[in-house]
Amino acid sequence: MRAYELMTLIDPEVDERTVQPTIEKFLTVVTNGGGTVDKIDVWGRRRLAYDIQKKNEAIYVVVNFTAEPATAAELDRQLSLSEMIMRTKIIRPEDQKITAEQA
Repeated sequence: MRAYELMTLIDPEVDERTVQPTIEKFLTVVTNGGGTVDKIDVWGRRRLAYDIQKKNEAIYVVVNFTAEPATAAELDRQLSLSEMIMRTKIIRPEDQKITAEQA
């Protein structure tokens, strides 16, 4: 099991009250794969640095979870198939710390 951090940008036209339940529905992939969801942090609507899909805002969601690499890849695949998800990025926080120390 490895620790991951998922950042997701959700279409700003989606009602903010439905964001948390929708993300939790996607995260059943993690729990069904034997992983755990540690924290879901909805940052809310933020301005983008550049337009994505002709939109200048998005709803940011950050999720910390623990899972196998195959489960994280499946979660990324399912998120990319959804029309309401504009962008996703899954990283391993340990890798980020190592690079910062080496720099």
